[in-house]
Amino acid sequence: MGQEVVKAVCQEPATQLAGAVEVEVDGNSLNLPGSTQTVPLSSDLDYILTSCQPDVMVDFTVAPAVMTAVSAAAKHGVNLVIGTTGLGADALSEIERLATAHKIGVVVAPNFALGAILMIHLAKIAARYLDYAEIIELHHERKVDAPSGTALATARAMAAARGKAFIQPGAKEKELVSRGQQVEGVAVHSVRLPGLLAHQEVLLGGPGQTLTIRHDTISRECFMPGVILAIKEVVNRKGLVYGLDSLLGL
Repeated sequence: MGQEVVKAVCQEPATQLAGAVEVEVDGNSLNLPGSTQTVPLSSDLDYILTSCQPDVMVDFTVAPAVMTAVSAAAKHGVNLVIGTTGLGADALSEIERLATAHKIGVVVAPNFALGAILMIHLAKIAARYLDYAEIIELHHERKVDAPSGTALATARAMAAARGKAFIQPGAKEKELVSRGQQVEGVAVHSVRLPGLLAHQEVLLGGPGQTLTIRHDTISRECFMPGVILAIKEVVNRKGLVYGLDSLLGL
C-alpha cells in the first residue's frame, strides 16, 4: 500500500510527495517512480515531519503503531489520512481529541475503494427492508486483523440504518460458537488465504428471497482515488472524519 500511495501521489498533479517513513530503511532517500528525483526517507518519523514539513501524512501501517504516529503528526500540526484498520473505539476517541486539540483534520477510513463505499451504502438501504444479514469477508493471509475493519463498519452501519439489530437465527436455542463474530445480529465470517486480496459479500435474507451485494478488489490501485480524495479534502477540515461516505456526499 505504501508503494501504491507513493505512485498515486506522484502521478496526481495537485499533490507532491515530501518524504517517506519505514521501520527499516536502506539509505536516506527514496527514488520517485518514473523520475530521477528523490525525497528524504527515514525510520525517524519526527525527523521527517520536522525536515519535510508536509501538509498531510498518510498512514498505512499496523494498529499498534498508529497512535504514536498520530501524536507526532498532531504535535507538528500535520493533517492525517489513516487507512490502517483494527482501531478500536478508544483509539478513535483519542484521535478525535488530538485532532480537535491541535486543530488539524483527520480522515480515518476502513476502506478507500470507492466500490466498497458504495457496497456499504447499498447495504444500508437494503438493511431497512430485510431482517436477516450475514457478511463474509475474504482477504490475503498476511492481513493481521479479523474481522476486517470494512466488515465491522458495514455491520454497524446496516444496524444503524434500520435502527435495531438484525435477527440472529437459532440464537435462543444454542450458543453460536461456529457462526462468526456477532455484530448487531450480523454474523461476520473471516477467510484468510493466499491468492485473495480483499473481497466482501453482504448477504441479506427474507421469506422466500435473498439479496447479495459483493465487492471484489482486483488490485490495490483501486484504493488510490479514495486516498487522493481524502488527501485533498482533509486540509479543508478540522476534527475527525470517519469513512469516505461523507466526502462522497453519500
